[in-house]
Amino acid sequence: MRKREVDHFLRKMLDFHENVSDLIVTVDRPFQVESDGELMPVPMDVQIDNLTPFQTETFALNLLGGDRRNVETLLSEGSCDLSYHLAGKARFRVNVFSQRGYFSVVMRKLETRIPSVEDLKLPQIFKQISQERNGLIFVTGATGSGKSTSLAAMLNEVNDLRPVHIVTLEDPVEFVHHHRKATFNQREMGTDFDTFASGLRASLRQAPKIILVGEMRDRETVEIGLSAAETGHLVLTTLHTVDTGQTINRILGMFDTEEEKQIRIRLSDAIRYVVCQRLLPREGGGRVAAFEIMGKDIRIKEIIFDGESEGKTFYEIIESNRAFGWCTFDDSILELFQEGQISHDTAMAYASKKAIMRRGIDRIKSARGEKVTDIEGLEVDRGYGTGGKIKK
Repeated sequence: MRKREVDHFLRKMLDFHENVSDLIVTVDRPFQVESDGELMPVPMDVQIDNLTPFQTETFALNLLGGDRRNVETLLSEGSCDLSYHLAGKARFRVNVFSQRGYFSVVMRKLETRIPSVEDLKLPQIFKQISQERNGLIFVTGATGSGKSTSLAAMLNEVNDLRPVHIVTLEDPVEFVHHHRKATFNQREMGTDFDTFASGLRASLRQAPKIILVGEMRDRETVEIGLSAAETGHLVLTTLHTVDTGQTINRILGMFDTEEEKQIRIRLSDAIRYVVCQRLLPREGGGRVAAFEIMGKDIRIKEIIFDGESEGKTFYEIIESNRAFGWCTFDDSILELFQEGQISHDTAMAYASKKAIMRRGIDRIKSARGEKVTDIEGLEVDRGYGTGGKIKK
């Protein structure tokens, strides 16, 4: 299998379905693509029912292209990340990894067009977030939940409005931003820097106003990111956390117990927004994003410093600030249900608080004139408590 053949297979996989997000190559399975969250086998010109270890290894090595650093990382750590460009077709974020002694490949298709806030139908508060001048902004969620896409939309907003220098540190570069009002320098791990911590430290000498860090993976990166936010930079970054509370706890968990108080003080001063997102199955096919968005006020500062307690939680404070564009996942999911974008079952499955979600759904159904309960045919037992005799 030569590079030309690999590119041919990639084109076939991309053309198999219009909403392909990931390409998967693994032993004992055919070529597969993921579309709208579901895996589908892709038929090829040649008969390949199940890939052999030799075929997947050859496929992986063609993608690596003789890059010694990536090959050494793959052999020593069991996986490596890289980018791959399919001429005239697409760019990919690639992870090559070993499993049971064989090589497998997962390729995430990267969009070539930079999305806008309007294109993605993001909440309007995203435009307000893009106007921040300093501090830390976290965009969090599971792998594949659209964090990088949301960040790209925010940077695109900045690019339209502000003449500033932006440095991005990515693994790999996903969206290539063209210079408009802003000036971009986009650096890729492995090619332009070796770790996020070293790249972030170097960026402080590169006179940026905004720094995008692909992921806060370790304590050193968080420390440098906090220092950058405290010295007047706007730092945008991601974490693999599911909600605001877990985001704060993940950061605190990177430090020793005796350092916690100091980190809480610094974090409460530096944080501007935490945006968490999940992708939900859309009615009729596809997926739609739900958000939890938390800004900063005196109560948020206190809760980051002191921790959550009875009657003072992130959920409750976010809920009380709806007028400012903040929202809980439950608020966002209820809005999607009201718009008919998701089903009753989906809303309940992804709810943070089931009882609140159930009441909200019943309220929406009642306003539509729909039945909110399956209990029917009940009658009042007028003789209950009277020995079976009805009082006159």
